[in-house]
Amino acid sequence: MIDRELGSIDRFPSPKHLASYSGLVPRVQASGGKVHYGRVVQQSNHYLRWAFIEAANVIVRHRHHPNWRGKYVVRLFERTRRRKGHAVAVGATARYLAEATFWVLKKGEPYREPIPRPPVGSKSMVSPKQGKARA
Repeated sequence: MIDRELGSIDRFPSPKHLASYSGLVPRVQASGGKVHYGRVVQQSNHYLRWAFIEAANVIVRHRHHPNWRGKYVVRLFERTRRRKGHAVAVGATARYLAEATFWVLKKGEPYREPIPRPPVGSKSMVSPKQGKARA
């Protein structure tokens, strides 16, 4: 269904444009340097939004299964759910799936998990001086 609704992936210059077309971005109101993010936009492709949200719900239902527990999308859902709540976390997961779909279709390669990175602000185990080879 996603393939039929998208048509050619070349219509979208970036993954953000695909997420916006799918209706998976929040409405933004900004004034005087203050920004408020609201609910997702209503003017979008409803079939694509439905498909990506259903895919995110599959992840939510299977997140406790041993094969799914370590996946990036499950960690993304859990991290967002703790901060923002269940509904927002499902939407954020759906948006990630839309952006990942863009890159899979654009590059013509299968999906690969992102490389895990240490949390921001944590100290690395190897200092820059220790990592360099001595000549």
